Amino acid sequence: MRSAAALHRLLDVLPVFEGDHRVRRLFTLAPGSDFGVDALAALESAGARTVPWERALAESYDLIVAASPKGDLDRLDGPVVLLPHGAGFGKTVSGEGAADSASGLDPEYLLRDGRPLAALHALAHPQQITRLAERCPEAAARATVVGDPTLDRILESRTLRDRYRAALGTGERRLIVLVSTWGPESLLSRRPGLAERLCGELPMDEYQLALVAHPNTHSDSGTFDLVERLPREVVLARPHEEWATLLIASDAVVSDHGSAALYAAALDRPVLGVYDGGTELLPGTPMDRLLASVPRLGPADRFGVTLAAYRPGVGPAAARDAFDAGAQGDALDRLRTEIYVRLGLPRPSGAAVPRLLPVPRRPAGPPAAFGVRVERASGGLRVERRPARIDVPPPHHLAAEADAAGVRAVHSAGLLYRRWREDSPGTPESWTAEALACHPGCRTAGVILSPERCLVRRRDWAGGPLTLRIEPLTGRGGAVLPDPATVLSAVHALSLEELEASLRSAVNCLVGARGWRVRPAPV
Repeated sequence: MRSAAALHRLLDVLPVFEGDHRVRRLFTLAPGSDFGVDALAALESAGARTVPWERALAESYDLIVAASPKGDLDRLDGPVVLLPHGAGFGKTVSGEGAADSASGLDPEYLLRDGRPLAALHALAHPQQITRLAERCPEAAARATVVGDPTLDRILESRTLRDRYRAALGTGERRLIVLVSTWGPESLLSRRPGLAERLCGELPMDEYQLALVAHPNTHSDSGTFDLVERLPREVVLARPHEEWATLLIASDAVVSDHGSAALYAAALDRPVLGVYDGGTELLPGTPMDRLLASVPRLGPADRFGVTLAAYRPGVGPAAARDAFDAGAQGDALDRLRTEIYVRLGLPRPSGAAVPRLLPVPRRPAGPPAAFGVRVERASGGLRVERRPARIDVPPPHHLAAEADAAGVRAVHSAGLLYRRWREDSPGTPESWTAEALACHPGCRTAGVILSPERCLVRRRDWAGGPLTLRIEPLTGRGGAVLPDPATVLSAVHALSLEELEASLRSAVNCLVGARGWRVRPAPV
């Protein structure tokens, strides 16, 4: 291996050898890549046995499995099985090989002294063999279609979508995943402010944002620096496995020309393109065809309007040019057959099955302070919450969770609230009175007692505290309720006349496409 990206692909194919006591799995890092440090760290955390490069050169091996043809692989003693470390062979890397040759199909790396590097070139689609034959017929003679083990792993894990979304805390929101490759033409390089822009455009109760960055980006800048560059509300996927779980969990994907979007397209997720052109994307490749067939999100385009222009079915059509439909589900088993022929061993009995993708980490919770926009709409009050730092569109008020937000937000909030616990001091009624007394700029204080009940006290309401009962909606998984803090914001925005009227009927709190009836009553 030469990089974390190559390592991750190798880890996806390890079930080929699962349970076989005759095979010993060793790893070595071929020198020459700037992105190898994270690969060694990943192997260390997994407890894998690594062999220093110089020692690896002194040994003989029955089989060498690699996911990149670059580096001095020909110096290792043993037959090489070469796998792609992406999908579609759509990108050329500046300064490496021929400018018109896809990374991974370049004869400069596939031939050594005029002879093919690999004993087996395991590809995902017949068109890839055709392209390889045009560039390097010697290597194409040793190529065969086995399918894409990573795609099979993703497809096998589709049934865990609800579990992934639960772990991410997505709920009823739409999960939008930004996908960035690495290099100067990537989303993060060309559109570094896109995530922040979407944080301002998309209300937090309706959308969740995440980023999948190429492993080289993690290796280049370090994950810590990458996190610091992103809005804190954006979920950053770990580079191995977690990126794929986010694609499964997603509702739409925004991508540059990196091949990860082809996996999203294979899942039939809507894809929006943000690639602004350049020299890296090769014309006529599956990724080029995908970006040509999906809407492009320009710097000034509204996300919702662009997403609505996506035509269902165009993504899977482009993905079919990258992944052979006849091999789907069988990639590991086909690869096992080919590999054991090269090993000269009987293959293990039974089929090689992809390992399910693990559940992602739960990200940090929502912010403790929001800029809240409340509009009177047909049927009620529409509540939209965004991070407090964002002032476009202008918010109606600042809402802050009193025991979770910072001093500045608490002192500036028009609505202060807290979530009541068994060990909370005093009573909800006394806390709301104290909050209004201690914070002259606060007009409303509320306490969330349960997902369906709140207590609220308004400075301009002489009738004392009110209880709020939220009527749940029936959803796919049972009762669906909003964050009660959105209801407190709706009641905060009522005029005195509207508040008086609500005691006789109800308040309709609209969040996204749903509306909840809220019934206020005197304590």
